[in-house]
Amino acid sequence: MTRSPYDLTMPKRRLTGVVFASPHSGRDYPAGFLETSILDEHSIRSSEDAFIDQLLDGVTSFGAPLLTARAPRAYVDVNRAADEMDPALFEGVRIAVHNPRVASGLGVIPRVVAGGRAIYRGKLPMSEAATRIEQVWHPYHDCLRRLLDDARASFGQSILIDLHSMPHEAMDSIASSGVKRPEIVLGDRFGSAAAPEIVDRIEAAFEAAGFRTQRNAPFAGAYITQTYGRPSRGMHAVQIEMDRSLYMNEREIRPNGNFLGFKRILTGILAEIAEIGRGKPSTIPLAAE
Repeated sequence: MTRSPYDLTMPKRRLTGVVFASPHSGRDYPAGFLETSILDEHSIRSSEDAFIDQLLDGVTSFGAPLLTARAPRAYVDVNRAADEMDPALFEGVRIAVHNPRVASGLGVIPRVVAGGRAIYRGKLPMSEAATRIEQVWHPYHDCLRRLLDDARASFGQSILIDLHSMPHEAMDSIASSGVKRPEIVLGDRFGSAAAPEIVDRIEAAFEAAGFRTQRNAPFAGAYITQTYGRPSRGMHAVQIEMDRSLYMNEREIRPNGNFLGFKRILTGILAEIAEIGRGKPSTIPLAAE
């Protein structure tokens, strides 16, 4: 890649220990990658958290930084460990301990997009994986780590809000059981990635705005939440999954008529979340890891 794999927008002045991030909204597809793929340019976007970066573009006015991936998830998934290599995709990779994400084709270099559609015709050389990780994965995580370290140094704690989107159909099994379909899923690794008071306040903000929420099912948070959520060290991380049908046409991958209205409501919620990071750390009990 010739451009930065991420965009970082900083506030004029940092006023909160909250950091907002979108690791999966990148849509800067390298030409060589598209030529290698057997998918068309529309199909390959099905794994994107499309438009999340646009929904978040006002958070710097709350004194919080915004980090968004520019490189697409189908090219490198920064929400995976750098060593989550798929032996079905790369030559010379040994099958190690069973990893369900890797087994399903969703390692750090994905083999498939949404719906299990293959990206490539065959295997890739390990040199290709090394190049992508060096150019995309490491720069993104280096930047994220600096932002969180700076938050702890300035505010005594860091609160990472990692925003994602989920297909509407992801909640079909829950809806079919007779429970009202959740629109927002909060992932805190079942309490291990963030103090409960923080998650309670985030949940309350969404519910006060009229959204139905659920915790940790079916999305509890992956590598980023697990890595940067260490409540006993003053590091909190919460993954937020939002139903795509709230703001976009999933089939056509374009904003729907509710986009601006949803963005306005979401911006108000994010303003409340940013306030959490302005409080004194001593007021938030530390959770056991």
